[in-house]
Formats: sequence, structure tokens, C-alpha cells
Amino acid sequence: MNFHTASFKAAYGTSAQLPASTGPEVSFAGRSNVGKSSLLNKLMYRKGLAKVSSTPGKTATINFYDVDGRDLVDLPGYGFAKVSKSEKGRWSDLIEGYYNQDRDFALVVSLIDIRHDPSALDRNMVRFLQDAELPFAIVLTKADKLSKQQQQKQQASIKKALDLPRGVPMVVTSSEKGDGIDELRTLIARAMER
Repeated sequence: MNFHTASFKAAYGTSAQLPASTGPEVSFAGRSNVGKSSLLNKLMYRKGLAKVSSTPGKTATINFYDVDGRDLVDLPGYGFAKVSKSEKGRWSDLIEGYYNQDRDFALVVSLIDIRHDPSALDRNMVRFLQDAELPFAIVLTKADKLSKQQQQKQQASIKKALDLPRGVPMVVTSSEKGDGIDELRTLIARAMER
């Protein structure tokens, strides 16, 4: 799977607008300030493909990217963003609406900031993925902010807090330094091949 071919495909503001799945999809979910856009840009070898902002919660739509004829799906961040209640409700409906559709879910990449213990929202997301029996991986972001020793400690702590079933991949990444990005590309490519 050639990530160099990445391009923006489309954005949707409501789940009703979403087109039917045309093949396996890898979706990205995480809190508003988890660094999702930076990670996607690093993954797809593009600086400004996914809009990065200093204001958390810039992604207010479901964005589809074409990578080598496959879809990567960027969902709005949950939680943190300073937006109105109605806008938060719309985001929630968007995310739920996406996952409640009959789509070809190859992998859900659940992003968690390695510097913090998983929030209630993070734990709810992981529980939802388990209950829905969706294939998922945990990707820990912003690893460059911690020493290697702190990374290992936090990784173990997060794994325990989430009570992950055996076999769920966990990748430690840094969009800044590129740590874990190749491992994540391999994971995504493998999920798309099934």
C-alpha cells in the first residue's frame, strides 16, 4: 500500500450524507487534542493534507482520504473542544452514525495521548469497539514528550487501564519524530489486505 499517493477525497457533515462503503476502511478516532491531524499527515507523507490547528476540535466533519485506492477516514475528535453543545451533539451523531452503518471496517485506530491516563471518553470508545466487535488498535500519540522509560511506564499503565483483550495492537508514535509511523503503516496495510 503506497501512502505517498494520499489525497483528500471528500468531507461529510452528517452521517446521512456518507456514501456506501466501496471497500475496506481504516478510521481514526480520538479526543480533540490527541494529535490526530498531525499523525495522519505524517502517515500520508503530507504536511497540510489533514488540517492541523492549535485550537483542538478543528475537524468538524468526517473526512475521507484516498490512499492507493483505499479509504482512510478521519472522524471528528471527541471531548475537549470548546464548541457549542449542539455542535458537540452533531459530532457525536456523526461518529455514532458512521459506526452504526453497514460499512467495511478493516481497522479502527483509537488514538490516546501517551502523557495521560485514558479519559472516561477514551475508555468508553474502547468499550464500544469491543462491544461492537470491531477490529481496532490503540495508537499512543505524542511519545516525543516523554523519555523512553516514561513511555514504557505509561504504555503499561494505559494497557492496564483499558483492560485490553489479548492481541489488540498498541503502537507508540510521535508525529514530530516519526516514531512508530512505519509500524502503523504496516498495521494499516495488513488490515486492508484481509
